[in-house]
Parts: sequence; C-alpha cells; structure tokens
Amino acid sequence: MATEPVFNMIAKTLAGLEPVLAGELKALGATGIREIKRAVAFEGDRRLLYRANYELRSALRILVPIHEFPVYHEKNLYDGIREIDWSKYMSVDDTLAIDAVTRGEVFRHSQYAGQLTKDAIVDQFRERLRRRPSVNTVAPTLRVNIHIQGTHCDVAIDASGDSLHRRNYRRDTVEAPLNEVLAAGMILLSGWNGRGNFADPMCGSGTLPIEAAFIATNTPVQIKRAGFGFFKWPDFDRKLWQSVVENANDNIQPFDFQIFASDKDPRARNATSINVLSAGLEDLIKIDKIAFDKLVPPELPGTLIANPPYDERLKLEDTAAFYKGIGDRLKKSWTGWDAWLISSNREALKNIGLRPSRKITLFNGALECSFQKFDLYEGSKK
Repeated sequence: MATEPVFNMIAKTLAGLEPVLAGELKALGATGIREIKRAVAFEGDRRLLYRANYELRSALRILVPIHEFPVYHEKNLYDGIREIDWSKYMSVDDTLAIDAVTRGEVFRHSQYAGQLTKDAIVDQFRERLRRRPSVNTVAPTLRVNIHIQGTHCDVAIDASGDSLHRRNYRRDTVEAPLNEVLAAGMILLSGWNGRGNFADPMCGSGTLPIEAAFIATNTPVQIKRAGFGFFKWPDFDRKLWQSVVENANDNIQPFDFQIFASDKDPRARNATSINVLSAGLEDLIKIDKIAFDKLVPPELPGTLIANPPYDERLKLEDTAAFYKGIGDRLKKSWTGWDAWLISSNREALKNIGLRPSRKITLFNGALECSFQKFDLYEGSKK
C-alpha cells in the first residue's frame, strides 16, 4: 500500500495556548512542530489532518498552506493568486469564501486584499471556462485564507470550515460565556487529566465542566459535529475519515472521579444543565445552584478552575470584597486543592490574598487576562 504524502499544516489557536496545542499535536504524532504567534506549524499526512480536526481541543482551525510569494503592490497579489491552479481545489460550480488578514504598509485593509484574491480566482475560471464560481461566505465549498505580513503573502486552504471552538453542545448561554477552546486550553494548562475531582464553582454556561468531562473521558471534542471543510475537497477520503472517527471513539474511557459545576445564579444552573444534557455528559457532571461561600468541597481534593466576573461585562458591587471573599473561602475550605482563577482584573486578583505559584497571560475575547494558580496547603507553605 502506498504511503500517504506528508505536507505542511498550521493549527490556529488563541494567544497563550501555543504550548498546549504543540503538546496535543505531538501526542497525535505530528512532526516538525513549531510554535508561531497564535498558531503552531506542523507536518503530517491526510490521516493526521483528519485527526487534528476531530480531536484537537485547543485549535481554532487547521490550514493547509499551498503557496507563498512577495507582495510589494496590488498587482503582485493578483498575479500571485493567479499563479495557483485553482481547478486542483475546486470546480467552477463550487463556491468560495476568502478570509484575509493583513499587517504592514502594502495592504492596510484586509477586506481589499480579500476582494483582490477573489477577483484573481474567479478571473482564472472565467478565462478558462467562460464561467465563474460564486461567493458564499457562510458555507463555501472552499475557504481560502490569505495572510499578508509586511511584503510576504501566505495562501492556505481552510480544512476546518466552521471554527473548531464550535462543539455543537451549547444550547443555552448566560452573559460572557467562555470560548470552548479557551476553556479546554485552561484545563490542559492546569495539568488536570481526569485523575482526581474537578470543580467549577462559578460555572456560567458550563463550558469548563463540559470540556473537563471530554478530557477526563478522552472524548473527541467534535463528536457532535456533522461536517468539516475538507469534506468538500476533491481528495476527500471517506473511508479514511470513518477509520479516524472509529479509532478516536474507541478510545473513549471511563472516569472514576466527579466533576462539580455550581453557580448561585439559577439561570446559569439551568444553562449548564441544558448544555451538559446536550453534550451527553449528565452522568459525569453534578450541577448545583449554590453560592461559592456556601459550597462544601468533596472529601477527595482535586483541581478547581473558575472564571469569576471581571467587573467588565458582568458588574460587581464591590470587586475587591468579592475577590477577597473567594480567597477567604479557598483558604478555609479548599485545602489540598489546586485552584486556578482567570480574570482580566489584575488588581482584583491581588485581593485573593494568596501568592500565586503560576501566572499565565491568556485572552478571553479581546480582554487580556491573567490565569493564576494557587496551591492550597495545610497551614503555612513551609
């Protein structure tokens, strides 16, 4: 049997999660792994491309680079795109969409670079076939990614289609829900792997507990997803895809501990219940409507991760007192646990009254946050 060719790929992620994503790719068997800004470059075959889309928890999308060239003015971009034989990737009856990102002096407007790219592709088809493919920004056959940094242009095709943060379990939300990729990345950064209890005492829409249950049981995060961008590619191998899905699903494992999700807001408790049910995880996640200061931790310690209000989108009456209350409760009741908190309000975090053993900068949407670890020892640290 002929071996599958190896090619370059790029997995996009959120700033701060590059090391986590690199670790996930290594575990999948990727080679040539290289962390870049908000992404990880790697090499692999078609099976790995399919696995990366189905199994990676901290990736937003998977791109396959197809061309690169210098751009000093508009004509360079148009000509460079025309150099690519687009009939290898789509037919005239297919639809396309362009995602363009530009940084530097040559192209200051991403939209314009995207427009030029689209023109070059449809002009190539029109010249050859006297017909042109249509644009569909919602569900195109082919999504083309253009990245212009200074005078360098990279062209890639998007294997994912919809962003991979969409796991298709979220049916209800409360204010400021956590991005699924960020939630999974936070859990992986914490080192929690399902060998111990997990608690989220401010669970909101339930994203952290759900992602924790997926990690604990080794469940592929895209198990509920109907399709990916590469399904529409000319070289899509359905048999190989089915084998990837079967192998990943066969590796789902039992979980011997418990995941606790709680929130004082009844709306949050209801949203979490709906989403947990939608994800099929109701046997693994215990949900309560209770305030953190009343919550009694389980006997066996584990890892607590919380996304408390930052006083940005969810307003607090007294931010300092609220965060001090969290710290007091952690010290009093959660001895033996590892506690992690994320907040964009660094001043508020100082009111926790505990010295963090780790600080990691992450982004929750546009908000720059600090993800901090607190070791809750018996007595003093000594």
